Amino acid sequence: MSYKSPFSTSSSKPGHGSIVVALLPPNTPVLREVSYQYPLKLVAPDPLALPSDEKTENATDPSPSLIHTVFLLTYGGGIVAGDVINLSVSLESKTRLILLTQGSTKIFKTPDPNLVSRQCMNVSLAAHSALVYLPDPVQPFAHTAFSQSQIYKLNEGEGNLCVCDWVTSGRSARGENWDIHEYKSRNEVWTVTSDEKGAAKKRLLLRDNLLLDKNGHTNMQLSDRMDGFSVFGTLIIRGAVFSSLAQFFMDEFEALPRIGGRDWGDSAQQKLSPQEERRAKRQQQEKKDGLVWSAANVRGFVLVKFASKEVEGSRNFLKDMIKEEGSVLRNFGERAVLCLK
Repeated sequence: MSYKSPFSTSSSKPGHGSIVVALLPPNTPVLREVSYQYPLKLVAPDPLALPSDEKTENATDPSPSLIHTVFLLTYGGGIVAGDVINLSVSLESKTRLILLTQGSTKIFKTPDPNLVSRQCMNVSLAAHSALVYLPDPVQPFAHTAFSQSQIYKLNEGEGNLCVCDWVTSGRSARGENWDIHEYKSRNEVWTVTSDEKGAAKKRLLLRDNLLLDKNGHTNMQLSDRMDGFSVFGTLIIRGAVFSSLAQFFMDEFEALPRIGGRDWGDSAQQKLSPQEERRAKRQQQEKKDGLVWSAANVRGFVLVKFASKEVEGSRNFLKDMIKEEGSVLRNFGERAVLCLK
């Protein structure tokens, strides 16, 4: 005689997860949903109160006073060959979320280059919502094949983003130096609006791809084509919440020494302002770390590209820039930059 379970069959799929941040009346943000299945794991600590100075500055603004945080993890500390992870994130109006990792996202080797590990994150942001996603870098081990995508949808063209996507050359202590089969990472930002009939209309605002493969279309190995850099990354900034940070990156990029700049013989040492002293010190550290970077305005975004000889060079750069400008710490607290410490 067959036995029929009284419990309904689970509809969840391996590797699937969901995060929904909602706003309860009158003004309380809550994690309405945090669900996940192996190999994905999500950890949500207690929410943080909005920093007191931010409350004071926005005393007449009905923005929520709590900021939720979710850590993105995997069982076993990494992504195994053939793993597929799909995460859906939804932020309702006037909510804020910090997404973090607990250490670098490790990609374990694959027995077959055609057996690709995959990770996909789809994020929907309502008007006046804000997301900070500053994870540790992805660390693909030797002989790995990995593909990921981060798709952000801004409802009615609104929503605020400060998200980072960066990758390292592998385990330098073991002599790994871009010894991968392939690595692909895609970031897209779409605006979603409704037409007169209520049908959703999507428009692509930004697409940023990083494609690395073992041989490419040349006879050179990947490590020989990376110009000695062991970290490559992209920081994407958009929205009024992060406008000050975006402008800071643009101003600091404009202040970088330019190739071909000359010393016209004026040996008099000019007195530097505190800001200029900090800038000079940071530029000296960037040179020491072998770090190069650029910033550009692209269709309402500020897109920051960076690379360095070692992981700590890029980590120091992001940490110093974000902390010196200060608005992320004021608006989201110290936890937002936890992965940069």
